[in-house]
Amino acid sequence: MKKNELLEGPILSSLLKLAVPIMIANLLQAAYQLVDAFWVGRLGGDAVAAVSVSTPVIFLTIALGTGLAIAGSILIAQYFGAGNQEMVNHVAAQTLSMVIIVSVVLSIIGYILSPYFLYLLKVEPQVYIDALGFMRVAFVGLVFSFGFMIFQSIMRGVGRVTLPVYIVLGTVILNFALDPLFIYGWNFIPAMGVKGAALATLSTQLLAIIIGFAILFRGKHGIHLRIQDFKPDWDHIKRAFQIGFPSSIEQSMRALGMMAITFLIVRFGTTTVASYGAGSNLIQLILIPALGLSMAIATLVGQNIGAGNVDRAAEISKLGAYLGFGLLTGLGIIAFIFAPYLIAFFVPRDQAVIEGGTELLRITCLSWGFLGLQLCLTGVFRAVGNTKLPMILTLVSQWVIQFPLAFILSHNTPLGKHGIWWAFPIASVVTALITIVMYVKGDWKKEKLTGKTNKLIDKVEREIVEEGFEVK
Repeated sequence: MKKNELLEGPILSSLLKLAVPIMIANLLQAAYQLVDAFWVGRLGGDAVAAVSVSTPVIFLTIALGTGLAIAGSILIAQYFGAGNQEMVNHVAAQTLSMVIIVSVVLSIIGYILSPYFLYLLKVEPQVYIDALGFMRVAFVGLVFSFGFMIFQSIMRGVGRVTLPVYIVLGTVILNFALDPLFIYGWNFIPAMGVKGAALATLSTQLLAIIIGFAILFRGKHGIHLRIQDFKPDWDHIKRAFQIGFPSSIEQSMRALGMMAITFLIVRFGTTTVASYGAGSNLIQLILIPALGLSMAIATLVGQNIGAGNVDRAAEISKLGAYLGFGLLTGLGIIAFIFAPYLIAFFVPRDQAVIEGGTELLRITCLSWGFLGLQLCLTGVFRAVGNTKLPMILTLVSQWVIQFPLAFILSHNTPLGKHGIWWAFPIASVVTALITIVMYVKGDWKKEKLTGKTNKLIDKVEREIVEEGFEVK
């Protein structure tokens, strides 16, 4: 097997070698939403609100399948670090087939239940039609977005993170060209408004997954899928669900938290909903560097754990956490200074929304460093197969701290909508401090070293030995 450069040499260069392409790919992936927001924002506040209320529901559905992608990435990184190419290919095929089946089921359910989701969110009449059209098209495209998400996860597991960047770049450029055509209409293409933005994204994601599948089956980039690898392996499926289910719960709780916050925001009117939509678009953009670092850390730690380099894995963890905190703190300071201009990029002609979005940004942005630190350290926990701890941290953050605090401050204090905004930084700081304590305790190391509390990873190691590769 070709020498794995990520298992030796300077840690910072190894981390950046993974993190920078992942950040760029995630930034470009987020550009789908940013491009949609750019063009939809030209339709006015009601159109922005239609996308804003739909996004948490779509995110919830995606979250249910994300756990399987995380499980696949963890196992692929461990097998790849141990040098077991056959199991790398097998796990990739099994993960891909599981997630596609799950996405088809969720797509059908989501399409049927879309009106009920909007009813539960108490969407205003002038927003309902656009929100329903956007949501239903997004659910139809769920299979394609899931499929490409898995492709990126597989490539990340084997350290091949550059290739997805080129695919996403091409499809984002195409999306930027298709958006105005589908939203406003041109020649024989009818104007479809907000729904047109979702259709443009669907079209480009379909193209992306076709290219991704072709790469996986050709076998020239660290993965070679074969038809026989798609035969159901029930032992692997059981293991993937055991590792992935907590991550699905974690992501689902984040999505439900967004929906619950949206429910609180709706009572303050469409302008506040649009302000939250514009502000949250920017926040999601800013989080991309931390998410990229978290994914890079998970891959590096996972590969080094698989190769037996536990000390190097610990050094990777600490350096990644410092980088995450420093980077997002710096971005937060910049966002505080330029907040009005950043919000105006998304909603240029609605001064009330610009003012509301600016308030949201300035209340939350100086705490972004703590969120970045938390995301980086949870990447470490996932890398060793401990997906339960990130799930618990998310439950505490979203449902023990953030939502109750947002409800109390917005309903029982003069802060009103600003009480919802203040709940975000408070939850971020408290959760980050808890995460640091859990990391410093070092239980994540003991799980791997003792073999007593991480039975799933032990089983992986035994299979590697059986395949003829020594686990150091």
